[in-house]
Amino acid sequence: MRRRDLKFGLYADEQGLAWVRHLVGDAVASRSARVIGETAAHTFSGSDLSTADVYDFLAEQWAVEHPARSSGTRQPIELRVHLVCSLRTWRAIRKEVIKTLCPEGTAPHTCRVPWTAA
Repeated sequence: MRRRDLKFGLYADEQGLAWVRHLVGDAVASRSARVIGETAAHTFSGSDLSTADVYDFLAEQWAVEHPARSSGTRQPIELRVHLVCSLRTWRAIRKEVIKTLCPEGTAPHTCRVPWTAA
C-alpha cells in the first residue's frame, strides 16, 4: 500500500464541503484504506492559478442549475484527501464518492454541490 490522493474540484460553502468530506469518510471507512491528511485548497495544485480560475465552470453550473437561488458563500475549492491504500481500493473509493455526489444517474438533474473529479 502506498500514498494516493483523491482530488475534487467543488463549488461549495462550508456545509457543502462538510457533506463531501463525510461522503469521502464513509467511502474510506468501508474499505481497507486510511486517511493521512486532507486539504481544502484555494490554489490549484502545482500552479499559481487559483481554484476560482480553474473551476470557474462550476460556478456557472450552479447558476444554470439553480437560477432562482443565490450562490451565498459558495466558492470554487479543491478538496485533496491523502490516503494510504492499494490502487484497487483507491479506484473503488473514488468511484463510490463520484457515484454518491450525484446519484441520479445520467438523466438531467442538479447536483447538491457542483463538482469535478480532478
